[in-house]
Amino acid sequence: MLGVPLIERAIRSAVEAGADDFYVVTGYQWEGIRDFLVRLAERLGIPITTLINADWEKENGFSVLKARAYLHEPFLLLMADHLFDPSIAREMMAHPPAEGEILLAVDGDIRNSLIDMEDVTRVMTEDGRIRNIGKGLANFNGFDTGIFLCTPAIFRALEQSAEKYGETTLSGAVRILADLGRAGAFHACGQFWIDVDDAAAFSRAEKALLERLRDKTNDGPVSRYL
Repeated sequence: MLGVPLIERAIRSAVEAGADDFYVVTGYQWEGIRDFLVRLAERLGIPITTLINADWEKENGFSVLKARAYLHEPFLLLMADHLFDPSIAREMMAHPPAEGEILLAVDGDIRNSLIDMEDVTRVMTEDGRIRNIGKGLANFNGFDTGIFLCTPAIFRALEQSAEKYGETTLSGAVRILADLGRAGAFHACGQFWIDVDDAAAFSRAEKALLERLRDKTNDGPVSRYL
């Protein structure tokens, strides 16, 4: 993406937000990704641990569960193919969820032109709490940005989602916690983010990045991260 791999952009954004230790769960072509992350860790001067998910073709919750043994305090949970303004994660980290809860950045701009309405996960929120979440929601007032601030409660919620709904997805885990009133919504309306899932989204993301960079005083399209 403009000369910088998506996963590097995600990690650099998290570093800018204040994160200083990373666990990256991967599966497909994991050797090449691991080798790249070793070099990136050296360049950035931060620890990056690669965890292997042999079931990478299954639902995303399986990848999250791979990190369970390593995460015992609140942590950012990010998608490697999402670009986002570091200010979102920074502000979330300044207002962490209570024990046993999670916080999801929700974009309330349902006319956001960067969104693929056929693919985006929709969210219904009320009074700062998530009431429902899913790709096919008919009633919604926001979008899941893929930026979470979690407590270890997310791991048990994933297991409960498998038991209750027969699915091990992050959305299923959020529904479990939402039913208990433990899923908070962080207001991210108007802040930049995009899910880069396909060629069309890649083109939209490049265009959006160039437009954002034109508004800054940088001297090149990748200078912010180099």
